[in-house]
Amino acid sequence: MKSALLQSLFDEQESRPLTVSELNEQVKNALERGFATVWVEAEIVNFVAAHSGHWYFTLHDGDSQLRAACYVRNNLRIRFQPFDGLQVRVRGKLSVYQPKGEYQMLVESLEPVGEGALKVAFEQVKAKLAREGLFDEDLKRDLPFFPRRVGVVTSPNGAAFHDILNVLSRRTKTVDVCLIPTRVQGETAGEEIEAAIKLANKFNKNTTEKIDVLIVGRGGGSSEDLWAFNEERVARAIRNSEIPVISAVGHEIDFTIADFVSDCRAPTPSAAAEIVAESEDGIANFLVQRNQDLFQLIDYKLLESRSDLQELSMSPVFTEFPQEIKDWRYQIEDLTEQLRDIFLDILESKEQRLESLTNRISPLKLASRLNDKKTRLALLRQRQISAVEDVVNVRDERLKIRMASLGALSPLAVLSRGFSITETETGEILRDSEDVKENDNVKIRLARGTIKAKVLR
Repeated sequence: MKSALLQSLFDEQESRPLTVSELNEQVKNALERGFATVWVEAEIVNFVAAHSGHWYFTLHDGDSQLRAACYVRNNLRIRFQPFDGLQVRVRGKLSVYQPKGEYQMLVESLEPVGEGALKVAFEQVKAKLAREGLFDEDLKRDLPFFPRRVGVVTSPNGAAFHDILNVLSRRTKTVDVCLIPTRVQGETAGEEIEAAIKLANKFNKNTTEKIDVLIVGRGGGSSEDLWAFNEERVARAIRNSEIPVISAVGHEIDFTIADFVSDCRAPTPSAAAEIVAESEDGIANFLVQRNQDLFQLIDYKLLESRSDLQELSMSPVFTEFPQEIKDWRYQIEDLTEQLRDIFLDILESKEQRLESLTNRISPLKLASRLNDKKTRLALLRQRQISAVEDVVNVRDERLKIRMASLGALSPLAVLSRGFSITETETGEILRDSEDVKENDNVKIRLARGTIKAKVLR
């Protein structure tokens, strides 16, 4: 047995040593498995913001320190810029930076600790957005005078939403409420509030029942509870909203970044509802007041009319007026009789004229007149034909005389008597023998036909 044990010792192969990289990798895997999620509260020292966007710093508690890194994909969600000396609460996991064999904490979220730190973070965000001009008064829009639909971005379970409903149901009858539910505190609250504001604006683009104004807020709480309304993402969503926004966060003494960037700030959610219902309430009060004024005016006019009536009833005009009415009646009767006589005369005259016209246009008389017109028309037609023939004969005689004159004067008539016309080859008429030379060709035109000849001498 001893020999077997000794033999096994000699047969066992020596284990292969690890490289530094392999050892660091194993330590890294063990740390990441064992410390996948840890919370650390400490003070930040040696903070560096690299050009790549990553943050590098050291967590220090007075006795020990721990290196930490927050990569850009995570620090984009952090709502403030860390700095040396800030007390923070950090969530992340432990890992190893293999090239140097140093263990570090990879930060996933970072929150300031204490009111002082929150105030610093608040001032950082406020200063940044102020430099960009997000708080300018020129960007703020007027609220609609008479909103019909109000969107509320808040928690459906919070007191703020119920306060808004109570005020609107008590003070207005025409405003519809559209709740866009979201969480209003916690790590992801800012992201959800931003998404809710964007959802309300998207809803407005796809429907005719548009939201006229948005109330964004929640009830009171600590500074940490209200912190979601200080986030930069929420401020930019409010400023980019096409719907006017009323911020209503916390109590009257609470101020958030949302209050500065919104179009109107209400000290409480109930006050925001009062602002929305103010126009309708004012109109209702105005109508009630005008109604009361109208009834008072009617009472005054009635009293004034009764007084005038009583004064008129005592006036002598009421005793004289009946007699005047009788006089007017007699005058009207006389005028009526005169008008009747005039109408009868006119009617008799018109009847006589009608009878005369009837006799003039009787069928027999019309037929006789038609025959006379036909006879006269036939006579005129015969005279016209004779006149045309006379004119044609005269013109024909004149034409014959002129043709005879033209025939006597025509060169062709001269040619028929034995004369001829001699022309050059170019067609010019020869009048002088000097115009041609020997051997020139000439053309002799006779009464019938032409002769081509050559000049001999």
